[in-house]
Amino acid sequence: MPTSEQIFDTLVLPYLNHAVRMYEADYASVADIDAGMRFGCGYPKGPLTVIDELGAAAVRDKLAARFAETNDHLHEPAGLLDRLAIEGGTFADLGAAAGATTPELKHDIEKVGVVGTGTMASGIVQVFAQSGYDVVVIGRSEDKLAGVTAYIGKNLDRAIAKGKSTEDDKAAVLGRVTGATARDALADVDIVVEAIAEDLDIKLELFRDLDGICKQGAILATTTSSLPITQLGACTDRPADVIGMHFFNPAPVMKLVEVVTTPATSADVDETVKALCAKVGKVAVSCGDRAGFIVNCLLFPYLNDAVKLAESGEDLATIDAAIKETAGLPMGPFELLDVVGNDVSLAIQKELYGEFKEEGFAPAKTLEEKVAAGELGRKTGKGFHDYAK
Repeated sequence: MPTSEQIFDTLVLPYLNHAVRMYEADYASVADIDAGMRFGCGYPKGPLTVIDELGAAAVRDKLAARFAETNDHLHEPAGLLDRLAIEGGTFADLGAAAGATTPELKHDIEKVGVVGTGTMASGIVQVFAQSGYDVVVIGRSEDKLAGVTAYIGKNLDRAIAKGKSTEDDKAAVLGRVTGATARDALADVDIVVEAIAEDLDIKLELFRDLDGICKQGAILATTTSSLPITQLGACTDRPADVIGMHFFNPAPVMKLVEVVTTPATSADVDETVKALCAKVGKVAVSCGDRAGFIVNCLLFPYLNDAVKLAESGEDLATIDAAIKETAGLPMGPFELLDVVGNDVSLAIQKELYGEFKEEGFAPAKTLEEKVAAGELGRKTGKGFHDYAK
């Protein structure tokens, strides 16, 4: 039976290595990689900070030993990890050398549009309205729009019950929200954030429509976590104004927003969106348009590896307990899979496998079987753990 340390080495070291490669490829900064995992997953420390604490040489040596066993490219120590082990230096040094700037609003943002009425869209409406912005929300029916205000009202009622808000605050927030069933109501907004179905054709149709409705200079943002934002921009006559704003669910609670630029996104739009995130109390991290962005790209291969470890005969509860004990993570991998949903996890893992063509990213057989059996996690009462008891 593997020890907790061996389980840590099996699951966490490849995750650390992948984070190094993400930085090495100039995809995201040290600060943004670490902030992504801290604020997107609730981890106590980012992966590059963990490497600094463990020591680059120790991480490299353990990965090298694992690579010798598996011959899996994902276990081969990243070149930068090897360099730091030999030459000294830390990721903290690299991050400090890059410096940090405070983004500024390059576009005036006074009125916000949100397209969608689901949980994510409703949360985004609440975030902007609570921060003092007038928000126009577009839904398919009056009933759907009523659901948005009910969601916000329920959240604010909980805050009032805890003494964190007042009835006057609630009235002010809801007073800033205007619902409409016609997209034409977005004609004078300064930024639109869409949070509709994760279907490329549906989003393309929306962006073509927004291109014709929204005023010149309006920013068109998508909350997609997986679809190519570059294609959304290309279907408009304003690709420089198109950007990703990947909020995390529930949006009023989760601090992270991944700000995703395409090759066509203008620097002013990028800076404005990052500054806007700060104004509404969010932590923005920057990355480019590729599958998984920062958080999903680092998180889901680790979860997939956990399933593969279980397939080798290791007990699920033992793995969950070992990871919480050794890595200090708030949940073990199987607890987290059941919260996220095995169907969602499988879909993301398939996207990563398709993007990176790494054999080690191939979805675990058991994950596919769980989805086929309808055992999706907490939402169905059974996943890797049983919640029907």
